[in-house]
Amino acid sequence: MNTLHFQILGTIILFLLLFLGNMIFRAVLKRIDKRVHFALERKKIIYKIVHLFIFILAIVGLIAIWGVDPQQLFLFLTSTLTLLAVGFIAQWSILSNITASLILFFNHPIHIGGWIKIVDKDLPIEGIVENITLFFMYIRTAEGELLSVPCNQVLQKTIAANPKKIELNQPGNEN
Repeated sequence: MNTLHFQILGTIILFLLLFLGNMIFRAVLKRIDKRVHFALERKKIIYKIVHLFIFILAIVGLIAIWGVDPQQLFLFLTSTLTLLAVGFIAQWSILSNITASLILFFNHPIHIGGWIKIVDKDLPIEGIVENITLFFMYIRTAEGELLSVPCNQVLQKTIAANPKKIELNQPGNEN
């Protein structure tokens, strides 16, 4: 067998291992979900993060199998990282929103369907959290308005949260 055959075989084995790893991850997440009961949005974000990790592993594995010249790879990576750094510095608020959304997702009692009050002397916000994305938290007020608040602003404010799901505009629910 020549080198090309080994590289093709290695690529096939790599993709089979990554596919198997993805299946194992899904089974483990289902088992954990039975105990913890993740919200649908949280499961989607966890899947996206794991798929990104698997994609990075696939790229690294392919580079190792196909023998890319390390100097050329280093040049490519440094150029790409430089462009990304310039882009992030120019749009630092985007990066801070992504970081804030991850912090809110993993380390805060806020969840979709829960009541929240953002304490701010200029513009207090109170309502039900409808969605938390990488950039915004969507809050439905008692008046029925859907507000989008940047995640980094939510993280910087004092928050009162009630994990109970309540319905707005229902008789007997005075907020």
